[in-house]
Amino acid sequence: MPIVVQKYGGTSVGDVDRMKRVADRVARSHRGGNQTVVVVSAMGKTTDDLVSMAARISDHPPERELDILLTSGERISMSLLAIALAERGVPAKSFTGSQAGIITDAVHGKARIVDITPGRVQGALEEGNVVIVAGFQGVSQDTKDITTLGRGGSDTTAVALAAALGADVCEIYTDVDGVFTADPRIVSNARKLDFVSYEEMLEMSAQGAGVLQVRSVEFGRNHGVRIHVRSSFSYTDGTWVGPQEDKMEDAIISGVAHDTSEAKVTVQGVPDTPGVAARLFGALGETNVNIDMIVQNVSLDGRTDISFTLPRGDQAKALAMLEPLVTEIGAEGIHVDDDIAKVSLVGAGMKTHPGVAARMFGALSAAGVNIEMISTSTIRVSVVVSKTQVEQAVLAVHDAFNLGEDQVLEEGN
Repeated sequence: MPIVVQKYGGTSVGDVDRMKRVADRVARSHRGGNQTVVVVSAMGKTTDDLVSMAARISDHPPERELDILLTSGERISMSLLAIALAERGVPAKSFTGSQAGIITDAVHGKARIVDITPGRVQGALEEGNVVIVAGFQGVSQDTKDITTLGRGGSDTTAVALAAALGADVCEIYTDVDGVFTADPRIVSNARKLDFVSYEEMLEMSAQGAGVLQVRSVEFGRNHGVRIHVRSSFSYTDGTWVGPQEDKMEDAIISGVAHDTSEAKVTVQGVPDTPGVAARLFGALGETNVNIDMIVQNVSLDGRTDISFTLPRGDQAKALAMLEPLVTEIGAEGIHVDDDIAKVSLVGAGMKTHPGVAARMFGALSAAGVNIEMISTSTIRVSVVVSKTQVEQAVLAVHDAFNLGEDQVLEEGN
């Protein structure tokens, strides 16, 4: 029997009525002859509500206890869905992340999966059950403590389970129809993509497209898991994510992503001597702060400025580490700007088409958008702009590359 892994996000299971609709869809898969594994997120805004309650009690709640608190949301979802399936005559068993064999490292809040031992899941499937797994969580192989995988971690749970079980497909159900050329809330003529390569999806997710967590795409690419992003509110096809060679059309650009969740930190007047940058970013790495874009200015009188972006959620931790280090290395100070946004153009075709960056920058200039930082890869160009200009930046770039049109963008168009 084919194995299908389905993941349902918080909006899809947001209330009891939606939970019942998900149960109907899962029952349909089961009765269609599939061995079905379901990964669920917490209902609606449950995780946000739990974070808020913890914040009302403590400014710095212990990370271990916070993880135990936050994983309760997914446990509620998995139990309610199992009850709903039982009501429909479908046998189901629910498991927490640790019961399902999701083994992680010991980093609370954004643990990484190091292994999956899905024996109990396989056993329950062989007994004829639908298996429901709480997403976003696992257990540390070292401390045996409960851990969480970070925002969007249920995506990673689902794809990792699909890889471990050798599933035929991993279906990611959300509140949108698939992956679009831009955020439809900003760009009214954004177009749904039928297919996106792993590499393009990795870049789009990393640059702010909230459809899939980056690490879930990495799992898919590394283990060859076919991912289908689709809406839980319809039965239409969504967007397939897979190897580049499966892509039929030869578009230069796949889409425009944006991210308003980062801050820019500038360490000013850094002595321009060997090893200083290594000390700065080594210390940030040791505190598990994720750094994105980095720019170092030209040295003047033996000093330079180093700017980088990081998630605003890591800002306080980064500054607490940097402030004494800045004094130690003899830098002049730190400046933080959290009124920024990142806009990225992504497409596997751009690596063989010159002039893409110039075209993007020209569109931003014509729209009156100032560029503060630039970062590139072979299939991406990213810029940092003022948060107040993010919508006009996304619209300008989307229009400049005709991404709202149905035809494939050809060189020179």
